[in-house]
Amino acid sequence: MISYHFTKTKDIEQTLIEIEAIKIVFEKLKVLPQVEEKIRRESLLKSSVFSARIEGNPLSLADVDENDSGEVHQVEIQNLLRAYQHVYRADFPKTLTIDIVRDLHTQAMKNISSQAGKFRQEPWAIFDASGSAIHLAPPFFEIPRLISDYINYLNGLTGHPAILAAISQFIFEKIHPFADGNGRTGRLISALILKQNNYHLRGMLPFEEYTDNHRESYYYALEPSSDMTEFVEYFLVSIVDTSKSILKQLDNRPTPNSFLPSRRQEILNIISDHPNCSFDFLTRRFAAVNPKTLHYDLKKLLDLNLIVKIGITRGVLYRRV
Repeated sequence: MISYHFTKTKDIEQTLIEIEAIKIVFEKLKVLPQVEEKIRRESLLKSSVFSARIEGNPLSLADVDENDSGEVHQVEIQNLLRAYQHVYRADFPKTLTIDIVRDLHTQAMKNISSQAGKFRQEPWAIFDASGSAIHLAPPFFEIPRLISDYINYLNGLTGHPAILAAISQFIFEKIHPFADGNGRTGRLISALILKQNNYHLRGMLPFEEYTDNHRESYYYALEPSSDMTEFVEYFLVSIVDTSKSILKQLDNRPTPNSFLPSRRQEILNIISDHPNCSFDFLTRRFAAVNPKTLHYDLKKLLDLNLIVKIGITRGVLYRRV
């Protein structure tokens, strides 16, 4: 039986009003298709990178290797990217199911854990810095029942979709049904609920970035309690803050390099700041990226006539046009 609750505070009511206003703006906003698609791609990548970073992945946006090098941190982000793409593009049923939960976890943990999609079979707890347990998750043998109750509870809830998305993440974290990957899966479920109810703002809502930048507040709001009020407030603010940031991007007039992927934009910025930039210099700045990927990025910048190549072979240098 689900025993969690929250209070609809004045702050929550005010933030919901802001979300409704932002949703109307997004629905009426006319943007160049290329600009919107670029920001949507970046938003999906941000959701993937920052959701992984919350769990300790050290890679930044610029470190992501599109060739999926096989290194575990790269695999984690590529898994999440495919999972978020699936959330926003696939035709899901209107209600959450156990199969959907398992499938999202399987996608997030593919080639990382042999337990992908399988409920944990051991006790689990949260420990503080001194090693003392501050939260004991439910026993593993209760998980099938708890997940069934969780899904029935969510599917029976009425109210604002943003609140439902917050509740889904909070309770999922408390049940902690998997040995690993619960945070990543919980955020995917939140994203799915927003998308199912058309509050995903045209696929341009990487709320995970806000959480990565406010981890202390995030963990505090998730502290063991049956009262979800603080987490609901936190989650709604993350939507508003992220939405305003995206609106600023959409309002900016596009420039010739507006449609560059984030890493190529950063490479272009580095070459601008360091004329006669060598490939070795770039590899040191992007140590986590496969050199073949960097060569491909440079080729694309050359094709767009944004940079020029000076010299040949190992002595080649790059300069901004």
